[in-house]
Amino acid sequence: MFPFKDDNPTRTFPFITIGIIAINILVYIWELMSPAGEKYIVYNYGAIPSDLISLEKTQRLHPALTIFSSMFLHAGLLHVGGNMLYLWIFGNNIEDRLGHFRFLLFYLVSGIIAAYSHAITSPASTMPMIGASGAVAGVLGAYILLFPHAKVHTLIFFGFFVQVVKIPALIVIGFWAIIQVVNGILSQRLIAQGGVAWFAHIGGFLVGLLTIKLWLPKRRFKEWS
Repeated sequence: MFPFKDDNPTRTFPFITIGIIAINILVYIWELMSPAGEKYIVYNYGAIPSDLISLEKTQRLHPALTIFSSMFLHAGLLHVGGNMLYLWIFGNNIEDRLGHFRFLLFYLVSGIIAAYSHAITSPASTMPMIGASGAVAGVLGAYILLFPHAKVHTLIFFGFFVQVVKIPALIVIGFWAIIQVVNGILSQRLIAQGGVAWFAHIGGFLVGLLTIKLWLPKRRFKEWS
C-alpha cells in the first residue's frame, strides 16, 4: 500500500506542517552539499543511544540537543521522502485540531519520546539515529484515534497493475503500526548494529495514540470525547 492523500479537509492553513517539511528538505540538501560529508554530519548531529542514556558529550552537540537535530536529518531520498509524505498527508489535520503552537510542541515531544524509546531498547548502541520517523509516528497515532474513518487515497499494486483505492485511516495506519511492532520484535538484536530504529516508531506512535486528547484545546476535547 502506498498512501498519497486523504479526504479530510481542514479549516486552517497548516503552516507548521509545511514549515517542518521545508526545513527537513533544506537540511537534507545541506547534508548532500556539505563539504564535511554526510557521515560527519550524521555522527555529530544524530542521536546516539548510549549518549542519550549517559548524557556524556561525545559529539559537537550535547546529547539532549542531538534529539532535536536528529529529527531533521535523513539517510537518503526515500527516507526523507517517505517521512515527509506521511507528514503531509496526516499532519495538517492534527495541526488543525491542536492549533499551530500545540502541534509544534506535540510533534517535538513525540520525537523526544521516540528517541528515548529507541535508546532504552538499545542502551549500548553507538550508532546515531536520524530521521523524523518517530515524530511523524506520533502524528499517525493521533490521526488514527481522531480520524479512524477518514478515507486515505492509496495505491495498491497488483503485479503490473496499479489501482487507487480509498481505505479508512484505521486500516492504513493500523497496517503500518503492525509492521513496526513485528519488525521491532524481530530486529531488536540488530538495532545496535544499525538499520531501522523500529522502537522509535513504536514509541512515537504510542505517544500520539495515548496522549492526543490531552493535547486538544478544551473546547475541541469535548467535541471528541
